[in-house]
Amino acid sequence: MAISIPCRQLFIDGEWREPALKKRLPVINPATEATIGDIPAATAEDVELAVDAARRALTRNKGKDWATASGAVRAKYMRAIAAKITERKSEFAKLESIDCGKPLEEAAWDMDDVSGCFEYFADLAEALDAKQKAPVSLPMDNFKCYILKEPIGVVGLITPWNYPLLMAIWKVAPALAAGCTAILKPSELASVTCLELAEVCREVGLPPGVLNILTGLGPEAGAPLASHPNVDKIAFTGSTITGSKIMTAAAQMVKPVTLELGGKSPIIVFDDVDLDKAVEWTMFGCFWTNGQICSATSRLIVHESIAAEFLDKLVQWTKNIKISDPLEEGCKLGPVVSEGQYEKILKVISTAKSEGATIACGGARPEHLKKGFYIEPTIITDINTSMQIWREEVFGPVLCVKTFATEDEAIELANDTHYGLGGAVISQDLERCDRVSKALQAGIVWINCSQPCFCQAPWGGNKRSGFGRELGEGGIDNYLSVKQVTQYVSNEQWGWYQSPSKL
Repeated sequence: MAISIPCRQLFIDGEWREPALKKRLPVINPATEATIGDIPAATAEDVELAVDAARRALTRNKGKDWATASGAVRAKYMRAIAAKITERKSEFAKLESIDCGKPLEEAAWDMDDVSGCFEYFADLAEALDAKQKAPVSLPMDNFKCYILKEPIGVVGLITPWNYPLLMAIWKVAPALAAGCTAILKPSELASVTCLELAEVCREVGLPPGVLNILTGLGPEAGAPLASHPNVDKIAFTGSTITGSKIMTAAAQMVKPVTLELGGKSPIIVFDDVDLDKAVEWTMFGCFWTNGQICSATSRLIVHESIAAEFLDKLVQWTKNIKISDPLEEGCKLGPVVSEGQYEKILKVISTAKSEGATIACGGARPEHLKKGFYIEPTIITDINTSMQIWREEVFGPVLCVKTFATEDEAIELANDTHYGLGGAVISQDLERCDRVSKALQAGIVWINCSQPCFCQAPWGGNKRSGFGRELGEGGIDNYLSVKQVTQYVSNEQWGWYQSPSKL
């Protein structure tokens, strides 16, 4: 049976609208290379309409606009969206899977996280009401001071293709909870579930203009959104190169940005580990989501005394991974998202070989799959730290390996990167885990695991992995402006100046 996707338009001001230039982009199923539909391609004209709609929704009717609505009102809509996504979980998961190649079981897990994220930030929206006018202790009794937290305004949200709907919701949910209105621009490589989110917003009656969704190319839709003078903030997840361009555009108007960018994260395995547990977490940290994770622990740093045994077991387990159509039961590795990514990853592997590295396993298309952008999970050894494979993000199922002798050497290797998103340490010595966690230059550290993510915990990096934090209680602060209000409460005149009549 042929697989297809719903035919949607742009979502602006609560309505489906044909793009101004009537241009559409094909949607390619990465598992089959077949065209399964198309999506609308927005341009600057459509961005203008969406920004205007968001601006109107922010202050549409005095006292009834989204910005001044109570957190409880905003939470009601967010919980309704969460319920609809839960109701349509299997449909959303299948669309996600055929759009980006993610194994169906993973996509279903993501949909649970999408609903959970909306629920979590709905709770924070309600809690925000009680936190308004928080008093500030002052050293002078004749003044009182309190704090207001207000929505920052209209926000542009630009999101990637590896977790198409979930990464969007990481931004949409806290933005709406804070009282902002938003324009979401998902990646053109995987936009289908974001367009279905628009249909859910229609079904639950989200006020028009609160969330607008524009699909299209980065230069044609993302760039005009990032530089628009009536967009008050940009939040972006994606490559470091694109993040730098967005930051440059925003700087022209001193516009705040939140950036979650690339990574080349380490996983340090000490010599006291349970080998099977450590091998599985090493695999999960790099091959989950087809290796297309910004926080992937794609640099294995393993103690020299166990390296041979560990690698032998790691290769055996890796060769046992089921690579198949993501809709097939038991699939643990699907295709990468596009032909462009496929060719880029194979080129990186080829470069590693030419630089003298050894391909311990993988490195090519699986023999049993003749169509689709499939790459075997790949393990590369005999690495030196000047190699491209050690220094640059691959964004595919490719793990590079180095050994170490001492804890200090492991930390030095781990921090030998321009990135600083995540890092993992595997050891039964918890005091050592604590030392290493403090020493790693990263925004996220995992102990005896890799990649768990919860909407209750802050997420983000440092160095060239960006700045700002999403998720957690601080996630909503990205979209709030803090206002100090100070009142003079004394009946006495201030007395700094004197009236001429009293001289």
